[in-house]
Amino acid sequence: MVALAMLTIFQAIAQEKAEPKKAPQAYKPIRINVTEDGAYYLRIITWAQMWATVVDNNPGTVGYDFAPDNSSTNIGIRRARMLFYAQMGPRWLILTHFGMNNQTFNSGGYSGGSDGKRPQLYMHDVWTEFNIIPKKLYVGIGLHYWNGVSRAANASTLNFMTLDAPIFNWFTIETNDQFARQMGIYAKGQLKRVDYRLAINQPFQNGVNPYLQTTRTTTGFNSELAAKNAYTSTFSQAGYVKYMFKDIEKNVLPYEIGLCMDGTEIFNIGAGFYNHPKSTFTLDPGAGSDSLQLYNTTILGADIFYNHAIGEKGFIMNAYVLFQYMDYGKRYLRNIGVFNTSTMIGNAEQLGDEFANRSAMGAGNVQPTMGTGNILFAQYGLRFPTFENGSAFMPYVTGTYKSFEAIEKSSLQYDLGLNYFINKHNAKVTVQYGTRPVYKYDTSSSNGISQNGSKGQITLQTHFYL
Repeated sequence: MVALAMLTIFQAIAQEKAEPKKAPQAYKPIRINVTEDGAYYLRIITWAQMWATVVDNNPGTVGYDFAPDNSSTNIGIRRARMLFYAQMGPRWLILTHFGMNNQTFNSGGYSGGSDGKRPQLYMHDVWTEFNIIPKKLYVGIGLHYWNGVSRAANASTLNFMTLDAPIFNWFTIETNDQFARQMGIYAKGQLKRVDYRLAINQPFQNGVNPYLQTTRTTTGFNSELAAKNAYTSTFSQAGYVKYMFKDIEKNVLPYEIGLCMDGTEIFNIGAGFYNHPKSTFTLDPGAGSDSLQLYNTTILGADIFYNHAIGEKGFIMNAYVLFQYMDYGKRYLRNIGVFNTSTMIGNAEQLGDEFANRSAMGAGNVQPTMGTGNILFAQYGLRFPTFENGSAFMPYVTGTYKSFEAIEKSSLQYDLGLNYFINKHNAKVTVQYGTRPVYKYDTSSSNGISQNGSKGQITLQTHFYL
């Protein structure tokens, strides 16, 4: 199905090249001036990203009929969002951002439901901001996205150079945050070529009580456990600073650009942190409460971003490198499968001889995504010159090296992708093939698991925003 869709798209592209059309009109943001001088205005942004995927499932995945399910196909909504922000004179700003994510035929549905219907809209961002010293110091409060650690942790979902984010860049996603957002107070500004953002947040309580666990585990919760099973909130701190060697980027909003389509030369080096005291635990239920150990979550990042037009023919080069150090506590490991519609690993009767090779991480496309250890991520893309109709191609490649304490050997995975920009980021189609490591249970390994090759996934995305 995905291959047929790709063929149809590229056939249309070939026809466009054979029959040149006028380039799309220049995009004008939706802005409503409230006062005649434009000092008070409302800005509106809406976007949608649709996915069709073919997944080479993890070994041992079974379908609803409990028969082995080696591959799965899925169509769904990766993101559907609306964002409004109002500039109230030179001093005040209010932002509201809501939407939904990851709706498939069997996931992302209404609260309490077991299917994918009627997804719940929820707030991604709601904050108010006051300008204390123009350009140099702004202070805001609310559910916000002024994150620490890296450019990728503050990434805009409107203008990725790749298909999507690598996910580990949102290092606590949906544990004690609300889709990478926490409640807090932030400060941001620019001091000549230095751009900074700092925040003190109160992470969400996720309701995990270590005394209710049945096995020794390390998991996320965001509260210090008191003697009577009462939770006392702890605060997190975050910050990110970047030095801009070339173009000075705007910082009205926190969303960092992934690819600048006008060829502006952007060269930044940044570093950041996130710290949340006593936010994870280990517990051996058989040893009683004395075995409870609390750990801090500490994430450090350093990155380099470069975006620039090459020569006079219209090529644009984009490159990004991120090193991320993560400490969630002893042997913490979290497995995630984005847009995963497979949920079951089969038993010995269902899988037969293949039972020994079943995935140790989960069904479908689940993989070790974040944990105590280090990650090195790099991406590179080259946008080709535009056609007469304003469209353009951009092939890209990414590589990810992961070294986790809970896994004996490090892993390396890659993505190969192709963007077709119909009208810059406002209308584009992306095709990507990505790999992921696969693990199986192995009693001869020191940690009980070993790598069992790799699997792949093809994703087709349509992306539109206005």
